[in-house]
Order: sequence, then structure tokens, then C-alpha cells
Amino acid sequence: SDFDVAISCIASRSGVPDDAWAVDYKANSEILKAARAGGTGHFILLSAICVQKPKLAFQHAKLAFEKELCESGLTYSIVRPTTFFKSLSGQIERVKAGKPFLLFGDGQLTRCKPISDADLARYIVGCIDDPARHNRTLPIGGPGAAITPLEQGKELFRLTDTTPHYRRIPVAVMSAVIGILGVAGLVSKRAAAKAEYAKIGRYYATESMLVWDDDAQRYDESVTPEFGSETLFNHYAEIVRNT
Repeated sequence: SDFDVAISCIASRSGVPDDAWAVDYKANSEILKAARAGGTGHFILLSAICVQKPKLAFQHAKLAFEKELCESGLTYSIVRPTTFFKSLSGQIERVKAGKPFLLFGDGQLTRCKPISDADLARYIVGCIDDPARHNRTLPIGGPGAAITPLEQGKELFRLTDTTPHYRRIPVAVMSAVIGILGVAGLVSKRAAAKAEYAKIGRYYATESMLVWDDDAQRYDESVTPEFGSETLFNHYAEIVRNT
């Protein structure tokens, strides 16, 4: 064959149902068909750790393709990273401008072990020649202890030398907004999309990005694998230094 390995890192931009099933499932399925037709023996998929507790359309779409891949007969490596640095860096400019750091609840509802783009890329490429990563689902996080949103805020205030100031948003407020948009979404496609965005936001505000222990019914930092050397707080420091 012309290609030994297929690597797919595609994902829907919005996460709304139509996009999710078109990209996270259908587009990946087409790549898989092309790989099989071309005699490619190994398929590496970038998925997401949040599919452990699927409540959203894009998670179900990802799981549907994961299942198809596992049953394809190809060697597979399904990589499920925890959290990307970019998704945890959106409030840097707010803090630098003296605005409050936004928290859901008390800022300690969730924890994560974020992994950098570069470390994740190295991990994905490492799946090619590592038999221990073949025919396996591979949760992966970055180095160090799991971090809460409150700890992220504290570090940003320290790095920017600004006075700590938080605005706490009750999760119940998000749920109320979702309820209102959900009703409106029965007659408006735009409102339905907004409701899905709000559901995605609530999910990330209330679910940790760590390995889920189904028996204990809890997220377990100790069994969430680590890889790489880059940390979120070093990433914060570099952004603050260069902006």
C-alpha cells in the first residue's frame, strides 16, 4: 500500500448534532473506508476523554466511530486526551485587563491534567511503532497533579501581578438557560444550537477531564496516565511574558 498508517485528528467545530455526526462520525468513517481500500494497516484516532460519560451529541458520534474502528479489522490506537492548553487559556486577557476570573460554582467542581499540543503530537506519533499502544484505547494527560479552575485563576493572578477577583456563576443558572433555550429550540434551529452549546459548557463546568472509575463512580487522578514535559502553568507564563 502507499500508506502504512492513517492518523485522524478531525473534530467538529461546533459540537452541535448535525456537525458532530457529519465530522466526528461520517468523515472519520470515510477516512477509514479509504484506509481499508488502500491496504493501510494501522489507524490512529484522536478522540477525547469526555466520551467516558457521554451526554452530548458529539460524544455519541465519537463513540460510534470508535466502535466502527475497533470492529474494522485494522490495528487501531484510540487516543483520548484530557484537556488542551488552548481551552484553558481563554481568560488570560480578562485577568490582565483587571477583570474577574469566571468560575462555575466554587471553582473546584472539576479537575484536569491538561496536555500540550506538542506533547500530544509526540504521543500520537509514538503510537506508530509502540506495540503497547496498538489495539488499545489510550487516555492521556500531561505531567503533574490535576488542576482545578480555582487554581488556574490563582496562578494567572500571580503571573499577571493583579489582585485576585472572581465571579462565581451557579451551575443552576446554566441549567435554567439550557431549559429556556431547549423550549425555544423546539421551533427554532438557532435556539436549539445555542442550547447544545450551553449543554457543552455545563458539561465541562461539571465533569472532570480525568479517567472515570465506573466501579467507584468517581474520576481518578491516580490512574490518569501522564506524558510529556510541558505544563499549563508554564504555558500561561509564556503567554503573559510575550503579550
